[in-house]
Amino acid sequence: MACIIRGMLFLRRDFRFLAVLVPPTVLAVALAACSPGSASSATSAKSSSMAGMDMSSASASASGAGSMPGTASSGSGGMNMSAAPACPPLPKLSAPPKRVVTMDAGAAAILIQLGLGDRIAGTAAPDFEAAFTGTMAKELKAVKVIDPGRGNKEAVLAAAPDFVTGISVYELGSFNGTPTAALLKQNGISVYVACDPGGTVTGIDETYAYIQGIAGLFGVPAKGRALVASMKRQIAAAAAPVGGTGVLALSAAPDGGQGVNTEGGASLTNGIITLAGGKNIAASVGSEFATLSAETVTKEDPKVIVAITGLTSQTPAQLVASIESSPLLAGTSAVRNKQIVTIPQTILLSPSLLNADAVVTIARAVAAAG
Repeated sequence: MACIIRGMLFLRRDFRFLAVLVPPTVLAVALAACSPGSASSATSAKSSSMAGMDMSSASASASGAGSMPGTASSGSGGMNMSAAPACPPLPKLSAPPKRVVTMDAGAAAILIQLGLGDRIAGTAAPDFEAAFTGTMAKELKAVKVIDPGRGNKEAVLAAAPDFVTGISVYELGSFNGTPTAALLKQNGISVYVACDPGGTVTGIDETYAYIQGIAGLFGVPAKGRALVASMKRQIAAAAAPVGGTGVLALSAAPDGGQGVNTEGGASLTNGIITLAGGKNIAASVGSEFATLSAETVTKEDPKVIVAITGLTSQTPAQLVASIESSPLLAGTSAVRNKQIVTIPQTILLSPSLLNADAVVTIARAVAAAG
């Protein structure tokens, strides 16, 4: 049986997206549950501290992550992990949407970039704004926030949208209180979200597909193609020559008793690292998440470490410091040469307008590491 946090994070890449939305105190309890000998204390702590989550009947038989004990509860801040939601098909619209609710500010940024900002009636998850700067940051600040949390169904329906979109299928019903695709359809609302194509990921095709899907639905396919082309040019200009420079992605410093948890070959992170000219040292693991032994990490000797921020209460500086002080990583070239870069999880783990920026950041580190 997987520990609680591994159960949340290893079911699917998108659950890493979900994990950042859990309050840090809850995440700390879940992380504590991963420590050896902590099962009994974690169970009692979970009963009192994880009441916002509904994990009843959750299992990960398809991914091998194991089953998770459940706590029945309700509330828009929790997670309903009883089943993975099906990815809704591309809707057939008689006319472009006029009133849109985005389930996260990352999706709102894509609409704005496509010249569709005036169609946005409101957004949930405004915390995705943090990765943006300049004009886009200002435009996102001007978007009405219908829910500072994950987008509860009452707030979404009250905004009277004719279209709902987001960067993950898990935004549709996987949080307690959020609307399912079926509920939206019952209310005459079309829905389109980014969906993981599955298999080994060597680029950001999921992002491109989402952008072009949105552009097509709104009758601006040329703008979608232009945006994708612009991202591809940005990546081509920055990418280092493809080589053997090993890269390790970490959202937390490894615990001596738990191995090194990282991103596998089926993750979007793997695609971004590949585009940057690096070699994910866990790329051979055919899943979205991987756990490597300390011996494997030592043997692979990553030259660059990507510190994924936003998944715990640590600041970027604190995360880097914890990685640098980890005995399991002290001997790696990345730590010895201080080749550690920080990237927000919102632009590394899920489709984003800034996926190309993540490629650029890693490419620079790869080039510097030689």
